[in-house]
Amino acid sequence: MKKEFAMAILLLALGAGTLPAASAQANAPAAKMEQKPTLSGVMNRSLSGIEQEVVSAAEAMPEDKYNFAPTQGEFKGVRTFAQQVKHVAAANYMFGSTILGEKPPVDLGSENGPANITSKADTVKFLKDSFAYLHKALDSINEANVLGEVQSPFGKDKVTRLRLVLIAMAHPMDHYGQMVEYLRMNNIVPPASRS
Repeated sequence: MKKEFAMAILLLALGAGTLPAASAQANAPAAKMEQKPTLSGVMNRSLSGIEQEVVSAAEAMPEDKYNFAPTQGEFKGVRTFAQQVKHVAAANYMFGSTILGEKPPVDLGSENGPANITSKADTVKFLKDSFAYLHKALDSINEANVLGEVQSPFGKDKVTRLRLVLIAMAHPMDHYGQMVEYLRMNNIVPPASRS
């Protein structure tokens, strides 16, 4: 009987230690539901999903294949894998700086990114940093300025911040599709396709 009592006390003590945490976790979804979503929060969440796909694909390609580009058929003269990654990063910086109304914080080089970035590690860092900068730009968007016009990075016209955000989210996925093809041509299963 003393053993059973001691065991019950021990179980209650252990359970009591977890009750506040379990209770807090149970209330967490309700607290989240009470918070009104923000425009920048919704956009940043979408961008985070895109970022995960693109960065994981960039990290999956081995260093010795970073300069791979298909050369047969309709693929002649296409960007290398590294150029695909650097192009996405350079565009992220361009979209972010346009939204923020400032100069890009780094040298963007050509449309294929800076020529001095050559290693896989530096290329992936350039990509990750570009997504961080684009997140910063999205943080600046709210209901009051989302339809405000800024100078287009593509010419003399003005475009709304919303239009730039939509392009900035679609653009990496175009190149992600190409990156996936390059990975598969090198017998690498893209991380998003792994079980």
